[in-house]
Amino acid sequence: MSGLSEPTVRPNETTVPIMRCASVEETLDFYEALGFETVYRQSRPYTYLVLRWSGFELHFGPGPEDPGSCLVMVDAVAPYHAALVAAMRRAYGKVLSSGRPRITRYRPGASRFTLFDPSGNSVYFVQRDEPLEVEYGGSKELTGLAKALDNARILREFKNDDLQAFRALKSALRRHGADAAPAERAIALCHLVDLATALGEPTDPWLTDLRGLELTTDDRRRIESELGYLTGLQGWLPPKR
Repeated sequence: MSGLSEPTVRPNETTVPIMRCASVEETLDFYEALGFETVYRQSRPYTYLVLRWSGFELHFGPGPEDPGSCLVMVDAVAPYHAALVAAMRRAYGKVLSSGRPRITRYRPGASRFTLFDPSGNSVYFVQRDEPLEVEYGGSKELTGLAKALDNARILREFKNDDLQAFRALKSALRRHGADAAPAERAIALCHLVDLATALGEPTDPWLTDLRGLELTTDDRRRIESELGYLTGLQGWLPPKR
């Protein structure tokens, strides 16, 4: 017996996800435009990039054809979204909300948003105290158009599926729109305008229906309270009477 103890595993590990880099230049151009700093760049014997922003790093290298993903856990997601959107406007003259690269919309009070890069990688910014009891299938207590709106929220915020949210809301509006309160119908139509814009679909059908609604002052307050974050909201609503 040598008296030497066996090496033990110590719980101080760090994991580093490595995402796909389809194009070095496109990756660097995009992330540097958003304010990331390139702290490491290797081209041989294989591509490897390390980009840093705030207090975290993203690593990129060779890998499978399928894009990768990374979670960035933060105390509050809203400031991160605001900073990235501001940088995107400065670099591109607009917020990239469709195709790739793009950033998903942020609804006040939401606990996450997603940044998609030119290679299709997903960088999820997630609030550390996101509720464990999130209803990924939508609330079971809601019915009609209200349930469809809740399901669309889940599809957009947690599944990044704007197309399915668009289809679900269109179907729900046909089935339940006539029975819904004007404010609820207006909220659904505003979401359809926003989704159609992101998907490159015509917005005229939804804007026409929206501007034909008679909304009370209380209706407008509710709509603005829930959807004030949507760019162009005031231009979509019918004129005040």
